[in-house]
Amino acid sequence: MSKISLRERIKQGLFLLDGAMGTELIARGVEAGRCNDYLNIGSPDIILDIHRSYLKAGSDAILTNTFGANRFALARHGLIDKVEKINLAGAQIARRAAGQKSYVLGDIGPSGDFLEPLGNLKPQDLKDAFTQQAKALLDGGVDGFIIETMTALDEATIAVEAVKSVSNMPVFVSFAFDRTSNDFRTMMGIDVEAAVSKASSLDIDAVGFNCGTATLDEYIKLAGKYVATINALEKKRATSKACPEQSRGEQRATIFAEPNAGKPELIDGKAVYKVTPEDFVAAAEKIHSAGVNIIGGCCGTGPAHIAATAKRLK
Repeated sequence: MSKISLRERIKQGLFLLDGAMGTELIARGVEAGRCNDYLNIGSPDIILDIHRSYLKAGSDAILTNTFGANRFALARHGLIDKVEKINLAGAQIARRAAGQKSYVLGDIGPSGDFLEPLGNLKPQDLKDAFTQQAKALLDGGVDGFIIETMTALDEATIAVEAVKSVSNMPVFVSFAFDRTSNDFRTMMGIDVEAAVSKASSLDIDAVGFNCGTATLDEYIKLAGKYVATINALEKKRATSKACPEQSRGEQRATIFAEPNAGKPELIDGKAVYKVTPEDFVAAAEKIHSAGVNIIGGCCGTGPAHIAATAKRLK
């Protein structure tokens, strides 16, 4: 266990997460489109090296290489029988890299399927899948969980319930937003207010955003909208006449941000991110100034982006 619990640490100011895993795997020659999660078993040294690179850059926490390691996602690669092994190995590799001084977040991504009635996925089956993943990550030694890149409220809710059924460790939840003509919405049409309000009601430790299709300037605006939404919810709770004692006991939700390195450009059939570490840290500084204390990177970011952010903000 870490010297200070994760819940205590995220209340003490700036807390840096890591950057992209997939981007670093491609940079190391891993073919795009393969099952990155299986590398926890097939090529653990590559994953360990990436984790260590982020920690050296200044990350306070690293995310396990298990974003797509639920049974539904792994089934598409013919690996449904490897769920526990892949998640356990992912957590153990991250724990080995982090030691006892840094933190490890068990990474849980979406199933990639639609719940009924839009799709054929049954709620209980989805909860069982996330529970299976969370148990293995817990056995591997994580300090908390991050449920990220969510686009639907029902799937995010089920994921939180699954994690909480096996652990009382901290839970972060983030949604992936796209910029519309005058707002931000997820692929499933969820706006910021709905996402933050629902996530906050689930008794989680932090709510945020990651990935999506925004520019750096749009990520800054998105961060401001998150802060404004949290402020409005806190004000509503504080002035509630129905449950004044509960309102006084609740604490302000923590916000986190994991923006991409801007919007990618399609060059020779490949997505290329041209945002430099200097550009990224300039945006991260504005996001931090808006009131976001937990910051990391998503697609297109690497150790250089995290190192620049650590140098500037720490």
